[in-house]
Amino acid sequence: MSNPGDPGDPSSAGERSERSETSEMDTETRRLDGNAAAGMLSEIFTHDMTSAQTTCARCGRTGPMGSLMLYGGQIGIVLRCPTCDAVQMRLVYVPERGGEYWLDMRGVSSLRIAPATAV
Repeated sequence: MSNPGDPGDPSSAGERSERSETSEMDTETRRLDGNAAAGMLSEIFTHDMTSAQTTCARCGRTGPMGSLMLYGGQIGIVLRCPTCDAVQMRLVYVPERGGEYWLDMRGVSSLRIAPATAV
């Protein structure tokens, strides 16, 4: 006989299922496309980075940065490949260090930035 909360207790399985569904909903509500990163990226890059072409280091997919999947909030973002879900870029804002930005792009094998077109 199992005690409430034990792994064999049927009620604990339902609780795990609810937690899993809640976690999935939280992820879905935080996920945006890469265009949402435009403001934070404009603090570092002078070009419009949403149209810059990234190549995923894992699967080789090439596409505009705006098509990546963004997860995050005010202090940092993670951009993931929409094909294989690999992390392509991490960008963190650190106000305690004078407003520094930390950028990790090890998931991008190449980044192509086209020159701005004249208007």
